[in-house]
Amino acid sequence: MATTTTRQQRLLSAFQHQLSRSLRRTLACAPYTLPLLCLGGAAHAQQAAASLPEISVSAQSPAQLQNAVSTGSNLNLTPLQTPASVSVITRQQLDERGDASIVDAITRAPGYSSLGHPGNSGSSLSARGFTDTTSVMRLYDGVRQYGGVGVSFPFDTWGVERIEVLRGPASVIYGDGAIGGVVNVVPKKPTRGKIENEVEATVGSHNTQRLGLGSGGAINEMLSYRFDISGDRSDGWVDRGNSNNLSFSGALRLDVNPDLYVQFSYAQGHQRPMRYFGTPLVNGQPLESMREKNYDVADGTIDYKDRWAQLEAQWTPNADTTLRTRFYQINSNRYWRNAESYAYNAATGLINRGDATEIRHDQSQTGNTTDATFGGHLFGLKNQVSVGFDINSSSFTHTNNTYTGSFSAVDPLNFDPGTYASGTGIPAFIPRYRNQASQYSVFSEDKLDLTDKLSVLAGLRYDHSQVSRSDLVNSANNFSQNFSNIGWRLGSVYALTPDLSLYGQYSKAAAPVSSMLFLTQSNSRFDLSTGRQIEVGVKQVFWDKRGEWTLALYDIRKNNLLTRNPAVPTQSIQVGQQSSRGLEASLSLAFAEHWKLDANATVLRARFDDFAEAAGGVAVSRSGNVPTNVPERLANVWLSWDFIPAWTASGGLQYVGRRYADNANTLKLPAYTTTDLALRWQATTATTVTLRANNVLDKHYFTTAYYTATQWLYGPGREVQLSVNHRF
Repeated sequence: MATTTTRQQRLLSAFQHQLSRSLRRTLACAPYTLPLLCLGGAAHAQQAAASLPEISVSAQSPAQLQNAVSTGSNLNLTPLQTPASVSVITRQQLDERGDASIVDAITRAPGYSSLGHPGNSGSSLSARGFTDTTSVMRLYDGVRQYGGVGVSFPFDTWGVERIEVLRGPASVIYGDGAIGGVVNVVPKKPTRGKIENEVEATVGSHNTQRLGLGSGGAINEMLSYRFDISGDRSDGWVDRGNSNNLSFSGALRLDVNPDLYVQFSYAQGHQRPMRYFGTPLVNGQPLESMREKNYDVADGTIDYKDRWAQLEAQWTPNADTTLRTRFYQINSNRYWRNAESYAYNAATGLINRGDATEIRHDQSQTGNTTDATFGGHLFGLKNQVSVGFDINSSSFTHTNNTYTGSFSAVDPLNFDPGTYASGTGIPAFIPRYRNQASQYSVFSEDKLDLTDKLSVLAGLRYDHSQVSRSDLVNSANNFSQNFSNIGWRLGSVYALTPDLSLYGQYSKAAAPVSSMLFLTQSNSRFDLSTGRQIEVGVKQVFWDKRGEWTLALYDIRKNNLLTRNPAVPTQSIQVGQQSSRGLEASLSLAFAEHWKLDANATVLRARFDDFAEAAGGVAVSRSGNVPTNVPERLANVWLSWDFIPAWTASGGLQYVGRRYADNANTLKLPAYTTTDLALRWQATTATTVTLRANNVLDKHYFTTAYYTATQWLYGPGREVQLSVNHRF
């Protein structure tokens, strides 16, 4: 051991003299060496494990409320200590439920539902009565992609360690655009232990095939790594519904000393999702015979490419001080070329196909976020404070053909889809505009323990954005505009016991009237929409940590919506208001030996309080109506039973209440319940075999409406899959 210690000291001394040189070499080689580390590092694994603390992974108890989370605060608080609704979807739950899609996994959390379709990259969510990316934010490892209409990465759960879900405004930490909630997808990361590898293969219905590979561990006393790669393909549940995807994430960590580490991470995804834009209603009703029909052209294309790179460092000089900084660069390139609009023509009995859409998004973002956390005392009371800043620059180039042009009308049931080249009147596909945004913010949080049981948490954030648009066709449409906002929150937690907390919170947030990088000259004149939330709740871990339950009541109000001017219906004014109030409950319980239950339910009332839209050239009030794509009832249940050694049976129900497809509330997407079942066999200590049946009752349902209220997207029917997982 003395020899090892002396050797470490020599290595550390040499490294400290040449830090910048070594770091540059390490980071330059990281994207190329990560896949090789698991092959070449095995010879060092036993030596590293002898000198480094090993992190073990074991089955978790149902209770997660006492585990620290990174979402919603920079103070390393547990959900019990946080005056907000935060839940965690663990790696164990992802494996047990078999959710390969990020969106599928998120919608098992309390209060979240999906309204994904190709126009929003399949990623948009609804939470607490508010929808889409301007109100429900997605993060990857704590970093947001700024100002787009859809987030196309991450999309696969294979490389994910956990998903943290916060409900309600979170602008104090992440800036504008988080009135409904925030989802943070946390990837698997390097661990200081022996190298461990994993492989999983899946086959299933619709010729579905999936393969995942992963590896991670310590290379030597200072370096550790993690990489995960996964790919899948499927023929889909509609005609010509084929898809294929590939995802990679990797990280290389350098432990300079016990107080300082530097980590380089890189992730990349390539998606070719199913080219399906929904099924048109016939005389206002869906027809079962059209369920599997795909009215897109035969050579329709959807293609997403994303790349995330980041360099981060964390220094913890003592138990009360932590400094973190992260430099990141994000690139997204998205492309669509399809026939996107379908409408039934009662006079001819045919489906008219329009919107010959060809679009390309070229989006990039470079930024840095830095924060420092300090622990100590204020006026003799225990206190934690965090301060930080965020700065980034984004560029977005939009290339399109103005979405005009049409294709041949087709019979609803028997037709030749044709090709995109057959469209008529399609304008040139050229860059139309380029939007740029520069953003900076400063933020601070403080947690003051007034007594051993009562704490107060306060937060403040100032955001400033400058957005400019260069119209590449008509420079008269150019503009430059500044936006700024101060968001804040004040909350309190009262710990009746170490395992039972009552909390309350008041928070202010903001959201743009449109996605920042899509602002036009007309809507750039409007201010940010603002919102406030009041929330109270209770959280408890009970029965020797075999169970936990939460209950939250909230009231949210969002002001300054764009609404039609009654005097001039062709113009918008910013006076509208939308509100929601609701109740959320969750329960996790190991209620008997070998039995475990996870359940949650949501009831809310979402309304337009002051809103009008143009109909037939007249401003029509929609006040009192429910916003589109907002289910007011949601529920999830998952039950598992280890019925004999090495065998586990599990199953779940997911209920989504009715939603409206239009602001007039005349078209209702019906409520639905799907049923999933799974049977898992632990064949050896290293190998598991799992048989799954999703939507086992073959429920026919609709997930959302497309941009037109009479074009609805079906969800998948019954699917059966067999997976084999092996760790070594």
